[in-house]
Amino acid sequence: MEQLKLMEQDLINAICIFHARFKHVQPSDVEVELLYDDLAGYTAEAYVNGQVELYNTVNFITALRLYIDEELQRDSISARISLAIDDDEGMIANVSW
Repeated sequence: MEQLKLMEQDLINAICIFHARFKHVQPSDVEVELLYDDLAGYTAEAYVNGQVELYNTVNFITALRLYIDEELQRDSISARISLAIDDDEGMIANVSW
């Protein structure tokens, strides 16, 4: 089984690219804050032009799948993606095929 670790900056980039696509802006125009809450789980907030949009865990994973498909040129449909908090590296995603 092949494994890949996406670092916190990869997760931010994934949300920026995903959010920019739907807001018709450049990914560099999007600011992202990654969050974890015991009740809500892994979430992200994306900011563009003073507006904020919350990404729940499902939308977060969808953004990661787009990133894996387009930026890493890998098959995201067959990938198992799990989010985690690492003491040293912050929020990460473990991807396995």
